[in-house]
Amino acid sequence: MNSHADIPTFSVVPGATVHEVLDGRQQEVVELVEKAYLLHGEGQTVNPPSYFLRFPDRPTARIIALPASVGGGRPVDGVKWISSFPANLDRGIPRASAVLILNDPVTGYPYACLESSIISAVRTAASAAVAARALVAGRPAPRRVGYLGTGLIARYVHSYLSALGWTPEEFGVHDLSAEYAGSFADHLRGTAGGAAVRVHGSAEDLIRASDVIVFATTAATPHVTDPSWFGHHPLVLHVSLRDLGTEVILDSVNVVDDVEHVLKANTSVHLAEQQTGGRDFLDGTLCDVLTGRVTAPADRTVVFSPFGLGVLDLTVGEHVHARARESGRLLVVEDFFHDLQRHRDPGKEVAAR
Repeated sequence: MNSHADIPTFSVVPGATVHEVLDGRQQEVVELVEKAYLLHGEGQTVNPPSYFLRFPDRPTARIIALPASVGGGRPVDGVKWISSFPANLDRGIPRASAVLILNDPVTGYPYACLESSIISAVRTAASAAVAARALVAGRPAPRRVGYLGTGLIARYVHSYLSALGWTPEEFGVHDLSAEYAGSFADHLRGTAGGAAVRVHGSAEDLIRASDVIVFATTAATPHVTDPSWFGHHPLVLHVSLRDLGTEVILDSVNVVDDVEHVLKANTSVHLAEQQTGGRDFLDGTLCDVLTGRVTAPADRTVVFSPFGLGVLDLTVGEHVHARARESGRLLVVEDFFHDLQRHRDPGKEVAAR
């Protein structure tokens, strides 16, 4: 019989520690996420469909479970449990909140619970940076980067794109909320290295003026439907997944993180599949681009649509846990696992009474 010593210690990693571990390490995380994509493409991960919990009385809200398993040299299993409640913005708090549970691949025991809204934002931003770095190859260096949607995800994406060493001449901003647009523009002015920052009055103006466009909105249905807005063939990081109409998708080169995952939940590419009855408009995955199996042309609009893979959360989460353990910042929960005997000794139970 195995000793209880085989059971891992359970710990909690709060958001402050997650932030401390990841802050300022954008390049390191980008490399970590790129390796995760390659592992996924090599079949060394398990990434089942995400599971959506929806509420009839709260139709805009949802909670999503993303189970996954990562192999390779740092194996880990687990699940991200992330909620999206857009009404939170009216309450003055972030839309999304999340936890990440890490499981020991030997025993199956969970060994950590991490605050994961930061991990989720970081892996999303790092994913966009990995794609941007790969997909701009063969194109002129981006001179104008535009952000459509100006929330937390836009801020993280900007931080990670900045780590690529790009030196844009101008940043563009558009949001349905003038207040949010102005606040994000101020943030960019403080972090853009002297580049100009312009607030655009419409999505069309921003798109036409940008070489790289980041969609980071809360849109539930497509609202950008005119392919002519993209006549200058920009790179589109379609992080929010549901902004682009089918006409735009079909007029573009489309790269996704995972074909089966992204073709669901009425994403823009899912709607395109429903309308066309096929998947021929998808040109490949990010792993295909990273390994040279697919090359994105410079004379076409290129759209990257990442549904978001649980393997990325686990990869970043395992990294955070390891760093926190090394620096003594884990909050260990003693005796978290309690009833560990298959059968109790009745005599001892009587004596204890």
